[in-house]
Amino acid sequence: MSYQHLIIERHGPVGWLINNRPDVRNAMNNAMRDEFAEAWTELNEDPSVRVIVHTGEGRDFQTGVDVGELATDGVGMERYRQSMEEFDVHFTSWHQDVWKPVITAVNGICCGGGFHWVADADIVIAASDARFFDPHVSVGQVVAIEAIGLMKKMPVEAVMRMAFMGKYERMDAERALELGMISEIVDPPKRLRERAQELGETIAKNSPAAMAATKKALWGALEHGLTDACKAGAQHLVSMWGHPDQNEGPMAFAEKRDPNWKPLS
Repeated sequence: MSYQHLIIERHGPVGWLINNRPDVRNAMNNAMRDEFAEAWTELNEDPSVRVIVHTGEGRDFQTGVDVGELATDGVGMERYRQSMEEFDVHFTSWHQDVWKPVITAVNGICCGGGFHWVADADIVIAASDARFFDPHVSVGQVVAIEAIGLMKKMPVEAVMRMAFMGKYERMDAERALELGMISEIVDPPKRLRERAQELGETIAKNSPAAMAATKKALWGALEHGLTDACKAGAQHLVSMWGHPDQNEGPMAFAEKRDPNWKPLS
């Protein structure tokens, strides 16, 4: 499929999803929002892609919904009412049931709705010049879904502070690392994509089936209490028993060679 507002690339086992509205700092308009659903599905269903990297074209990662479109098209946020009421969000990997590992690589500004892809990624890295803030309340909007997801990854008060400070305070990459929003700072910033590709290629060496089951177990744990999460995790663990990769892994180790994993079905 061809995309107007996204770029899809494949580099070895790593698929890339790149926000491509750099003239408006990659703000998401309605058309781009719908393209995300197609792009995540395309990469998730491609057996040659084992890991997905999400980043932004140009100087910034993503600056949330296109406020210019909201202010001038006569429809505004009402176009999203039904999808939000039905929780059919569909523009992140989590909402599209992507069970391959997802790396978000933040370049420049990430703010507002851009936090959806920080909250819903498995691994987040950021360039040393990345900056984070949430301007929702500063433009009369509610901070909700993406911040709720972030509260599973980082201290609650840090998320609260960002929500209520709005556009008036920005968090740098060093502070984001301290708070657990990201796991790595890349310096110089021009190495961000190179580093994301390196991480993706390393992760892609592992069993696709085992990683998918692992992702289901770990993300599922965020939905449950300790005992229920462990019981569900045990089911995902057992789901790999009898899979060819469970024999291939030890055999490859014993024979001192790279494993030949089965593609994720």
